[in-house]
Amino acid sequence: MSKTKKPSPGSGSGEGPVRVLLAEDEESFIDALVIGLTNEGFRVIVARDGAEALSLYEETDPDILLLDLMLPKMSGVDVCRSIRTRSRVPIIMVTAKGTEIDTVVALEMGADDYVTKPYRLRELVARMRAVLRRAPGGPDSFEPAAIDLDREGVWESSGIKMDFDQRRAFVRGEEVHLRRKEFELLRLLIENSGRVLTRDVLIDRVWGTDYIGDTKTLDVHIKRLRSRIEADPSAPVLITTVRGVGYRFASLAG
Repeated sequence: MSKTKKPSPGSGSGEGPVRVLLAEDEESFIDALVIGLTNEGFRVIVARDGAEALSLYEETDPDILLLDLMLPKMSGVDVCRSIRTRSRVPIIMVTAKGTEIDTVVALEMGADDYVTKPYRLRELVARMRAVLRRAPGGPDSFEPAAIDLDREGVWESSGIKMDFDQRRAFVRGEEVHLRRKEFELLRLLIENSGRVLTRDVLIDRVWGTDYIGDTKTLDVHIKRLRSRIEADPSAPVLITTVRGVGYRFASLAG
């Protein structure tokens, strides 16, 4: 049975410091992380092998896990696989290898993100806070709503028709050619019609959690989308801005 996690601490829950289960066997990393994360306001619980990590997970009910890939007794991937059978607690994998196959395996087993040694504490903390925001109960968590498709698998509303399988878009009867990221962004907005999606969520879901480019890229893509789907891009009614937060797709009738 899956555990029911409380609202993510550190995101306005007011339930005390975030509990971090750190599964690491290198003492130099343990010492540095315990000091650094404690100074950032986290409460750190240390496991020095995979078996201990599973035991401490059950005992302490942590809010987030940092799992080293190469742990004694049981690998970080196996720990992740075991926990994912019962919980969606945020998990960040830590690897010294940094190879593509390690990353793919970790993510396929259910990890939310990964970092490669050596890493900067600031980067690690930023990634931890990002996955906590997206965790169930966090301020950026969301499950895309089911959208109504016709018999041909096409969504249509507000003068817009989207064929998601064929990646084609039509506006007021005319096909518009969207770039790949524009199509993905529009689809994400449509799937969450009426809901405000934060800038972080949009960037993470469309560009990936490891995106480090200019966040103005999102604004440029929103501007392009508006120029293609809005009757008057200077006064948008479909893709609206929620100042200081993000964007919302307001699906209208007809």
